[in-house]
Amino acid sequence: MADATTFRAPDGATGVLVLASGEVVWGRGFGAEGQAVGEVCFHTAITGYQEIMTDPSFAGQIITFTFPHIGNVGANADDVEADLPHALGMIVREDVTAPSNFRSVERLDDWMKRHARIGLSGIDTRALTRRMRTGGAPNGVIAHAADGQFDIPLLLDMARAWPGLEGMDLAIAVTTEADYGWEGGVWRLGFGYGGEGAESDRPHVVAIDYGAKRNIYRNLVQAGAKVSVVPATATFDQVMALNPDGIFLSNGPGDPAATGDYAVPVIRQLLETGKPLFGICLGHQLLGLAVGARTTKMFQGHRGANHPVKRLSDGAVEITSMNHGFAVERDSLPANARETHVSLFDGSNAGLELTDAPAFSVQYHPEASPGPQDSFYLFEKFVAGLRA
Repeated sequence: MADATTFRAPDGATGVLVLASGEVVWGRGFGAEGQAVGEVCFHTAITGYQEIMTDPSFAGQIITFTFPHIGNVGANADDVEADLPHALGMIVREDVTAPSNFRSVERLDDWMKRHARIGLSGIDTRALTRRMRTGGAPNGVIAHAADGQFDIPLLLDMARAWPGLEGMDLAIAVTTEADYGWEGGVWRLGFGYGGEGAESDRPHVVAIDYGAKRNIYRNLVQAGAKVSVVPATATFDQVMALNPDGIFLSNGPGDPAATGDYAVPVIRQLLETGKPLFGICLGHQLLGLAVGARTTKMFQGHRGANHPVKRLSDGAVEITSMNHGFAVERDSLPANARETHVSLFDGSNAGLELTDAPAFSVQYHPEASPGPQDSFYLFEKFVAGLRA
């Protein structure tokens, strides 16, 4: 890594990462040209780069993939969690090769261009990840210019001026704009997603969309529910007008305390109804805030598809998919919130359950996509509670 006093791009460099600390990392650009500023993080999954890039929880972030071969299976219209990528860009070790997969319909490079997302290859991602493990997730600018011309002082100023994710409400930027009903089950080879979930005899879940992954809704349907989706800003009356049997709080990006300004009062009212409630990721953090716990910005966060979580009820270990940079402070949980899961990586809280209301939540992603499927039972537990 060079510093920002080194302005000349090395021969062949068409991309650069400039960190707010002044470090400059040169590489080869792909995807769209331009620049984007955000938080740089790393992700350890070895599959699912399309799902990761389109996860709304990655809004405001630039993803460093630790797996070196990204893009070699191309891109398609099925392996996405939203209509467009929410991550600002990707940083990878190896150059993106021609796709080699029967499901591919376009090259990753073309997919990135089409969605105005910037890629940077030829990077020592192992060294960059070590830097984040010891120094935390930095703010930075990723840039791509085919002519190799970059205004490094300007990019450095952009990186240093960006305020960071702490205090930032990003759910408002990625949520749905209107209510809608969700249909479609989990994906099956040769069948696609199919149409499921509209039967009137299914218990009705109203999902509050703070930046939800589509696979969450698919898994709720797979578990036997009918799903309606409302925006992050939906009021208590708007949610209850849909006559839910239960309420789901989705994942999403940004600082839970900022989103909580408008979300927490609604969640508190929903808890008073006695209807079952289930939260994932940001939804977990918001539930924690609603009962009086605190959340905090993590040093580097958890992002990957191999995170071990201990289930405290029986000691079982679930291998989980995680994507979060904020966490519920376990020592702030009130007496009516029982800790149910804990990360075996760092001991941070990974789940809670209320003792005085039918509500529970987890910090990880039981719907995976990408990732293991050890935790699907949580969807079944929630839907079974709706039928009780």
